[in-house]
Amino acid sequence: MSRSPFAYLRSGLGFCWRALDASRRALFNLLFLALIIALLYTIFGGGLKPLAAKTTLVLDLKGALVEQTSGNAREALMSSVSGAETRKMTQLRDVLAVLDAAAKAPSIGAAVLLTDDLQGSGLAALREVAAALERFKAGGKQVVAWGSSFDQRQYLLAAHASEVYMHPMGTVLLDGFGRYRNYYRDALDKVGVTVNLLKVGTFKSAAEPFIANGPSPAAAEADAYLVNALWASYTGEVEKARKMQPGQLMVDINALPDNAAKVDGDLAKLAVATKLVDGLKTRDEIRQLMIQRGVKESNGKSFAQVNFDDYLARLHPKLSGDAVGVVIAAGEISDGVAGPGSIGGESTSKLIRMAREDDKIKAVVLRVDSPGGSAFASELIRRELELTRAAGKPVVVSMGNVAASGGYWISMSADEVIADPTTITGSIGVFALLPKADKVIDKLGIHTAGTTTTWMGDASNPLRPLDPRFGQVIQSSINHIYADFTGRAAKARKTTPEKIDAVAQGRVWTGAQAKERGLIDTLGSYGDALKSAATRAKLGGDYRVVYIERETSKVDRLIDLFGGSVAQAVGAQVKLGLAGTGLPAGVAGEAARELSWLNELGASRKPFMALTHCLCEAP
Repeated sequence: MSRSPFAYLRSGLGFCWRALDASRRALFNLLFLALIIALLYTIFGGGLKPLAAKTTLVLDLKGALVEQTSGNAREALMSSVSGAETRKMTQLRDVLAVLDAAAKAPSIGAAVLLTDDLQGSGLAALREVAAALERFKAGGKQVVAWGSSFDQRQYLLAAHASEVYMHPMGTVLLDGFGRYRNYYRDALDKVGVTVNLLKVGTFKSAAEPFIANGPSPAAAEADAYLVNALWASYTGEVEKARKMQPGQLMVDINALPDNAAKVDGDLAKLAVATKLVDGLKTRDEIRQLMIQRGVKESNGKSFAQVNFDDYLARLHPKLSGDAVGVVIAAGEISDGVAGPGSIGGESTSKLIRMAREDDKIKAVVLRVDSPGGSAFASELIRRELELTRAAGKPVVVSMGNVAASGGYWISMSADEVIADPTTITGSIGVFALLPKADKVIDKLGIHTAGTTTTWMGDASNPLRPLDPRFGQVIQSSINHIYADFTGRAAKARKTTPEKIDAVAQGRVWTGAQAKERGLIDTLGSYGDALKSAATRAKLGGDYRVVYIERETSKVDRLIDLFGGSVAQAVGAQVKLGLAGTGLPAGVAGEAARELSWLNELGASRKPFMALTHCLCEAP
């Protein structure tokens, strides 16, 4: 009996699939074998070649400076094997480890700091690196910084170098802190979307862009108080590092138009004149300078050097002995499971539980860099820390760039809370947003009707106006959660809910301001937190630092930002509204991101979600 054409097609497709699968397995087996060979060579083949005397550490920081990279080891391996330059993040802890090890290494004679590829970071993290550069210099080792230009973040690090050089066509751009936000009230009215905001806290301004056309007086007051304090910290640190007179930076910024005219618009020359940089050099001239100061490579074309990644690979952490366990809580806080670089109520709680149940881990440091998120997820994490303390293990919270709202909530069960003076923290407040698209469907000629057994049956329907009774229930719940928040904060800070309420109300503070108001214990660094945890656990000076982390699953979770009826309606209107407006891509992109966050709330399957989120970011 002859076979049908479909049988031949199935047979051919099956053969192709088996061949593809066999090729995939063969490729991964070869990669695994290569790793085994490399490992055996490292162990038995003499390891890495020792560094020559007066080797220069080249600190070429790439991408954003983060507490924890997103992605997983498999992705990092594949990019490494393929030679692709895909890394867009550098872990803060890696930079600190490299600088502190190099400071003590006899073979390292100097460092070159290259900042062109540093794309962003918060002020607190930059100050950590700046302090590490100062520790490196304290051993008598020079740091030479070079950039084709310097933005504000890059320059903070460069200012701590022994010498700062810039390309003759470069600029140093110091534009201060603070920004203009987008407000969407009129835009949402035009597309027929009504956003109902229920909140507690006069200063809880996170959701104002969706219900107003400008900041409230309270928000404007709080924002000015915050950013002026952060800017004073920034300018003071730069002036001290560059040996300027206090207040000189603001004098130069205010006089910039006149000063630029005096040098015929040569902003590089102006940077030298105002002592922001020590000289103007091209990159090849920096290479010649380092050859003169150090030792040449064997080929004579450059100086003996080791780059950041190679030096990091030479560092071998201790694998045995008592340890301080570190759990990274970075990113927005969501319910359920979240991968590296973000916080999940269940997944982050599990990491803390793992640290608590590990007999070798004697104390826990929670490193927080989060603007908050879900109140429920925040409470799950706080509870695990409370249980860890009850089990006899000290808990120290180390606040990074941002530890506000939910980021502050998860910090409340600690023996000590340590923050950088420029950490953004506080924002003790709660809100809920309920986007409604009833006017959108009116414009489209769509109508909803039906029968329910109770008034609650359709109360959370995003295609119907908000039922006042449902709004009353949500507001009562928000009030209760705020009372819970302030009550727990009062217990943690050993004060009264009334005193906490006076500095809460959703207001955001710097770390220094929070210390003055009793919201944190100590101003200090990440290293200070590790030392405090070790001291509390009576570990002495010889202890390990272990990072408790998880890998993401093999199949990445797909998040449908525009799922659900209201999200689809709003998403369509936003796309139509932004199309053809002539808005610059960056502006349109920011608007799309913020409105998609609103859509995500509307697409939630829950009737509402209590949010402890400051919607703030590090300057």
